[in-house]
Amino acid sequence: MEIGTKIKKLRELRNFTQEYMAKNLEMTPSGYGKIERDETEVSYQKLEKIAEVLGLKIEDIINFNEQIVFNVMHNQTGNGYVIHNGISEQERKLYEQIIAQQKEEIENLRKIIEKMQNK
Repeated sequence: MEIGTKIKKLRELRNFTQEYMAKNLEMTPSGYGKIERDETEVSYQKLEKIAEVLGLKIEDIINFNEQIVFNVMHNQTGNGYVIHNGISEQERKLYEQIIAQQKEEIENLRKIIEKMQNK
């Protein structure tokens, strides 16, 4: 499932309209519609904003899969199983962007720690 389709499904689960999403993302409804139809690539920054409007984490959007099956026991212990069918190329690229950004942040934090230790 492509990222736009996932965003659409999650939006629908929240009962949000495309117009609501577009307004909160400060874009046109037609521009937002292109995201859901996978007619445009979604940057990491835009995905962050979409996740915020949906009240989710980026990982929740990327990992969303309507084909995941939960078989929860009647006693609600949470026992069950999950079927996962892998990720798309676009999702892989988003993961790579997230990892690169986190590596950069780690490096910046290391530099700050090093400066503080040298004082």
